Amino acid sequence: MPRGDAPVGRCMAQVAMVMNLDKCIGCHTCSVTCKQAWTNRRGMEYVWFNNVETRPGQGYPRRYEDQDTWRGGWELNRRGALRLKAGGRFRKLAGIFSNPKLPEIKDYYEPWTYEYRNLTDAPFGDDYPVARPVSQLDGKPMKIEWSSNWDDSLGGAPAYGDLDPMVERTRQQASDKVRFEYEQAFMFYLPRICEHCLNPSCVASCPSGAMYKRSEDGIVLVDQDQCRGWRMCVTGCPYKKVYFNHSTGKAEKCTMCYPRIEVGQPTVCSETCVGRLRYIGVVLYDADRVTAAAATPDEKDLYEAQLDVFLDPEDPAVRRAAEEAGIPHDWIEAARRSPVRTLISDYRVALPLHPEYRTLPMVWYIPPLSPVVDALSESGHDGEDAGNLFGAIDTLRIPLEYLAELFTAGDVGPVRASLERLAAMRAHMRAVNLGEEPDPSVAAAVGMTPDGIEEMYRLLAIAKYEQRYVIPTAAVGDARRLEESALPEGCSLDYEGGPGMGGDGPFGQDSGRRRLPLVPVENFHVLRRRQTSDDPEEA
Repeated sequence: MPRGDAPVGRCMAQVAMVMNLDKCIGCHTCSVTCKQAWTNRRGMEYVWFNNVETRPGQGYPRRYEDQDTWRGGWELNRRGALRLKAGGRFRKLAGIFSNPKLPEIKDYYEPWTYEYRNLTDAPFGDDYPVARPVSQLDGKPMKIEWSSNWDDSLGGAPAYGDLDPMVERTRQQASDKVRFEYEQAFMFYLPRICEHCLNPSCVASCPSGAMYKRSEDGIVLVDQDQCRGWRMCVTGCPYKKVYFNHSTGKAEKCTMCYPRIEVGQPTVCSETCVGRLRYIGVVLYDADRVTAAAATPDEKDLYEAQLDVFLDPEDPAVRRAAEEAGIPHDWIEAARRSPVRTLISDYRVALPLHPEYRTLPMVWYIPPLSPVVDALSESGHDGEDAGNLFGAIDTLRIPLEYLAELFTAGDVGPVRASLERLAAMRAHMRAVNLGEEPDPSVAAAVGMTPDGIEEMYRLLAIAKYEQRYVIPTAAVGDARRLEESALPEGCSLDYEGGPGMGGDGPFGQDSGRRRLPLVPVENFHVLRRRQTSDDPEEA
């Protein structure tokens, strides 16, 4: 929330997301459903708009966090002003036909399939037929050496853990904190999508102006007609969530499922999440403060600087500014009920991913606490006791320094504060569930009240569908313009003449799919009522 009585500048609205890492089980359902909806076309075989990484690990693409190599995001020049890490206009002009700061296909992984036909068509003989892996790029047999989550079965193992850029940075500050002996092994899952940043470096990197941030909801998109395939956006994005379609010659990225958002539905990855760990809501922010916040000199102050950019929708002055800026009334009301705003600004348990990139990301994360309870229980202590939990946070198997490198540019304070609030919630709710009288000092120790602790628990643990996803619909007058297919496959790029259209064309056979018939926008709302109804007959 903005500090003091600073006047409200240019008020804007942003659709944002929070993910609770304590609830992610690494099932990859979100990745698969996103893949089916958005990237199942020719040229996108290697692409995952949504991927789930195992930490510690190298990530996807491999070591994407190593900005000394990839030059993504922003940095400050000698005058303290923002500049792209990959260089300004003159450097881009000098290398416009050669952009070497790009991950290669081996960093993503070479996509493959199997010769399944060989299993049924092989002639009779003494040997059993096999389905060899073949490349989806050139159709030749290949050896599988890397994939989008190659670290999955080796989380915390020395084979790949030592190659994690965040492990390297953590060891520079606390060399004894990250060990990969079996008894010290730790791992957790980190789902990632495009951050839809307030200060997107991919947009600033695009020479043709094809990348843009929508003013109505803050979603960052690529205009496929304007894109010329320079791939500067791939370099500019520090999260490496912009991909190049080698079949169409265009850049593509996560769209925050904007056809669904426009009709009040959550993203596909959120809708299908088994752990119900994702929250979507509206955040109001002061656009006039964005540049100053991103240019904060000390990286460790960027988290607080971004909090200062957000506006309190309960403040009458903010609501007036929002109305004057043309933000619809239902969007302002959605911001007041937003679970994202509550978790970020009120409870302050959600943290941004790599604020040091200075893009001001808008997909935030609640850090994981789970391993500490099991570790305490195994040592013979009460794993849910507040005193034990608070004392054990500094000795987590997941080092605070490692989490801080991910979420707060190395500042351990906000990470510890978030975990202490989560620990206090566990201890308080344990007493409630056992019929005991909760100790009020537990909530007071983390700056909360017992009622506030229980409200946070309801949101994080048992919130209903409409409480996790508070998404205002687009203007009714635009409803017909926003008509899309009710099936997930319709949320794609297969519009007439678009890069996903099927048939034989300039980009080869089967470069897309058959166009699906349009279904009226009202069908989205029928589907939503069916999914959220408590009446079995409606469901």
